Amino acid sequence: MQVKKKLLDLVRDKIRFKHYSYSTERTYVHWIKHYIFFHNKKHPIEMGKVEIEAYLTKLATKDKVSPTTQNQAFSAILFLYKEVLGVDISEWNIQALRAQERKHIPVILTKDEVKNILQNIPMEYSLLAYLMYGCGLRMSEALSLRIKDIDFGFNKIYIWDSKSLKDRTVPLPLKLKQQLVSQVELVTNLHQQDLNNGYGSVFIPYALEKKYPKSKFETKWQFLFPMKNISTDPRTKEQRRHHVHPQTLGRNIKVASQKANLNKRVTSHIFRHSYATHLLQAGIDLRSIQELLGHKSVETTMIYTHVVSEMNKAKLISPLDF
Repeated sequence: MQVKKKLLDLVRDKIRFKHYSYSTERTYVHWIKHYIFFHNKKHPIEMGKVEIEAYLTKLATKDKVSPTTQNQAFSAILFLYKEVLGVDISEWNIQALRAQERKHIPVILTKDEVKNILQNIPMEYSLLAYLMYGCGLRMSEALSLRIKDIDFGFNKIYIWDSKSLKDRTVPLPLKLKQQLVSQVELVTNLHQQDLNNGYGSVFIPYALEKKYPKSKFETKWQFLFPMKNISTDPRTKEQRRHHVHPQTLGRNIKVASQKANLNKRVTSHIFRHSYATHLLQAGIDLRSIQELLGHKSVETTMIYTHVVSEMNKAKLISPLDF
């Protein structure tokens, strides 16, 4: 007799089937569970637009969450109905429920400010941070790099399965080439130690792991920036070496900015913003920057033209200084 799966297990299965990240899985499961508990564990199939509106209103008015968080919760609920329950929500005018998110001009660092932060980052995370700025990578893209993604022959780096779902290449910074060669050697030796100790596997996207079951033990698939210790995969419970934890990198970047005595709000993404702005200031055309960043639309990249425009305003003077 086949046991019927619980709803949240069906959600997890669907998320994994669509190759969403583990962080997305945790986030979606959290909000779906929160939504169900808000309605006293009533099954979602018995609820609809009215219940969703009530829940989102509660998040906005009582919990006072940000528009971004509210939309995140809404996306999780939409995923539940559309992908898991197979409910047609096209007649619900559901888009009208999305909260308006404020558009912010990104904070940018000068080249000297970037240099000061990078010089204050601990040695074990230094190359990773330099690569994020030197290639304009998202934190997730930098952490997901594997040995096979570094092409020393053609001096380029491959970015797979990015946020935009568009694969791309970026120029390998020549100033980092020798350090990257050394990093590959370090990871290769570490991987051999893991194999000798009975470990050595690494997370492989599900479709590829099924097609190439031995690939998870191959050196070329190992993360370029691995964790110091072996950890347990939360999905498979297999003990393996994953990449550096995002919170660890983020914390080190924050501490480095404090040591650099910067009063700007510095996050890992500020390197990407600064990369794009500095390229634009150097005369690189907007379309090329769009391709380097992996943006789907050039309109997304155009925000950096506004940033440069604001910088140019700084050259204007007050009437008091005439």
